[in-house]
Amino acid sequence: MSMTTFTVTGMTCGHCEASVREEVSAVAGVEQIEVDAARGTLVVIGNSVDDATVLAAVAEAGYQAQRS
Repeated sequence: MSMTTFTVTGMTCGHCEASVREEVSAVAGVEQIEVDAARGTLVVIGNSVDDATVLAAVAEAGYQAQRS
């Protein structure tokens, strides 16, 4: 398993965190997600998780991200 951290811009509250969590949890290989709106971070733990797919899922939730 690997852990990847992303910086997410635009999150301000728990609802934002939930939106990102919902979209990213559907990505193949994702086992665990930690989202922190106050810090603007997303930590993804899983097997063979594609960064581009995670970034697309964050965009689907309405936010922009980049790998930290």
